[in-house]
Amino acid sequence: MTVLAFAVGGILTATGVIAYFASDASSMTALIPAALGVLILIAAFVARAPKARRHALHAALAIALLGIAGTAMNVMKLGELFAGTAERPNAVIASTVTFVVLLVFLAAGIASFVRARRYRAAQTPTNAPA
Repeated sequence: MTVLAFAVGGILTATGVIAYFASDASSMTALIPAALGVLILIAAFVARAPKARRHALHAALAIALLGIAGTAMNVMKLGELFAGTAERPNAVIASTVTFVVLLVFLAAGIASFVRARRYRAAQTPTNAPA
């Protein structure tokens, strides 16, 4: 999961930087995916420590959830993009990429935590009555 967090952080950082330069460096909001990516990268670096792994990855998934909520409005404008009537097509594209990457990351993270919990439960001996 830590490797995936590094990959997601890198993809989002690149998406934000590309979106910023695609907008001729006129919009600081184009860097929002990069900001999310940097926060996830920081969480991934912290997650390298075994004792902090679970908390850091939970933080990364919380960031992903906030990012999904924040980009959803622009993703709803995808129809306008295809119709050629989108007011800010670069923003719609960057938001959609961010949304999809974060959604996949969140789903993988939830699945990972469910598997870990089931594994820990299977490893814990049950207290059978004597």
